[in-house]
Amino acid sequence: MINSEDRFTQGLKNGDEKVFEELFKAYYTPLCDYCLRYVSDADMAEEIVQDLFFKMWVKREELNINVSIKSYFYISLRNHALNYINRLKIQDRYNQFVEIRTRNDVDYPIDVLEEKDMERIMKQAIAMLPEKRREIFEMSRFEDMKYSEIAEKLNVSVKTVESQMSKALEHMRKVLSKFLALIVTGLFLLRFMP
Repeated sequence: MINSEDRFTQGLKNGDEKVFEELFKAYYTPLCDYCLRYVSDADMAEEIVQDLFFKMWVKREELNINVSIKSYFYISLRNHALNYINRLKIQDRYNQFVEIRTRNDVDYPIDVLEEKDMERIMKQAIAMLPEKRREIFEMSRFEDMKYSEIAEKLNVSVKTVESQMSKALEHMRKVLSKFLALIVTGLFLLRFMP
């Protein structure tokens, strides 16, 4: 006889949508509440939890669950939230660097990455997205809509929105990756500036 832990673990790995939905309904709200220990914004907490579920679904065959499913969710969420916070810190440091550089009007190697150039590149990268994916991306990032709101407005499932957002973000990372070295250089300089 299979116990519920094994049923959840095997069901998730085998792509059983009913098991996934059951796990989502059971853990979504408690995980959002738990995530608020790491981030102070409820919408951000929801987005992190949604992203966690999405990634777990996409990588379900690779999951290696050695603890209870509940422990696995909470440990994964903690790591996911901390990674998210670290990305925000890096972004904040970069923004500080740009602000200081602009205020001091000093020439640094990162001058190539002028704000208007970056904005132009971002717009081009967004324009390269397929129409529906672009629409979902813009609603999420520029109109601050939740995945559930986007799904309702476009009459699609939340899973479709999550999938399209994941693909859009991957596209943006690839397009913008060539500027990563410049950003890292800027962060390095910021750390050692007087």
